[in-house]
Formats: sequence, structure tokens, C-alpha cells
Amino acid sequence: MGNSIKRLSLLILFLLPAVVLAHDVTSADQETLNNGGLFSYIWVGAKHMLTGYDHLLFLVGVIFFLKGFKDILKFITVFTIGHSITLIAGTFLEIQVNEYVIDAIIALSVFYKGFENLEGFQKVFKTNSPNLLMMVFVFGLIHGLGLSTRLQSFDMGTDQLLLKIISFNVGVELGQIAALIPIVFLITKWQSRQSYPAFYKASNVYLLLAGVGLFVYQIYLYVNGG
Repeated sequence: MGNSIKRLSLLILFLLPAVVLAHDVTSADQETLNNGGLFSYIWVGAKHMLTGYDHLLFLVGVIFFLKGFKDILKFITVFTIGHSITLIAGTFLEIQVNEYVIDAIIALSVFYKGFENLEGFQKVFKTNSPNLLMMVFVFGLIHGLGLSTRLQSFDMGTDQLLLKIISFNVGVELGQIAALIPIVFLITKWQSRQSYPAFYKASNVYLLLAGVGLFVYQIYLYVNGG
């Protein structure tokens, strides 16, 4: 089982470049928005979250730490509130942030969660980690800004602008739910197995590696102008 987990981690790491590029804005998405109504914004929002692996990796890290469905629901709700605030307000108010910088910070949130799950604060800094609920909300705000930069990359026109933004946000939430259902099922089922400690460690080490890889990649894009 340990070797299988290592091979899986190496495979995921090998696929990291595809993960990085998976949720870029595409001309096909713009065409979908041009030809559809508000439902098209829901569709593109859901698609963006389903392929937004940086967002999902952070949520995976959060779920690892939680016990029970009520805790999972509470923390995912707080994250959702956070990213909805900045996605809707940031887009409607046309708040401009550099997409590479914000994505680099999102990458650090992935690293942070893996570091926290592996008791990095206790082992390295000899202190308890910050309040998790507060940090999930803060990172939710940051992730929402990242989503806002993607949405602002589209030509949305001026008609029904707020409704389009809200529709995109609804799509993001639906995509998040669709992605998290199998993830939550897998993690909660695996918790009862003897191999879970090894799976937990390997997965969180991968979060560290993925966070660093995504951060370096986004900084490279920022320095070189994309």
C-alpha cells in the first residue's frame, strides 16, 4: 500500500503542469457565454471550479483535518461565504488584482494546509497553529479574488451584469459540491483503514509539493509577464 501511495503521488506530481493550466480562461468559454444566457454563466462557473485544482487541493487539506459531516459542512460553508464575497464584490466593483500574484498566494494556501496538517507549526515553530475556521475564511476571501480575476477576463457586456456574476458564483458552488462529494466519501471511508496514516502523510506531503510548485510557476509567469 505504501508503494502504491508513493507511485500515486509521483504520478500526480508529474501531472502538475496540466493541473496548473487546467482552469485557464478559454475562447470556448467566451463563446459559450456569448451564445447563452445566465445559465451559461452557471455552466462556466461550475466547469471552472471542477478544473480549479488549486482551490480543490486547499479544500482537500481542510477536509483531512475534520471529523464528521457537521464539521465539514461548517468549514466548507465558511470558505464558500469568503470566496463569494470577494468574487461578487471584486467583479462588480472591478477590483483589479494581478492574476499571477493572487494565484501564487492561493498556491501558498495549499502549502499552508499541508504544513498545518503535518503539525508543522508545532514541530517547526513550537506553537499551536492559528484558528482554522478563521484561516479558512481568510483564504476563502483570497480564493474569491482569484475567481474574480478569471471572471473579469471574460467580456460580459453591461446588461444584467450583477446577475451574470451571481450566476457564475452559483456555478462555482455547484461545481464545488460536485467535486467534493467523491473527495469527502474517499477520505471518510479511508479513515477506518489501517493504511490511512500513510495515505494521510503522503497526501499532505503532496500538498506541500503542489503548493511550492504552483507558487514557483505563478511567480515565474509574473516575472516574465505571462
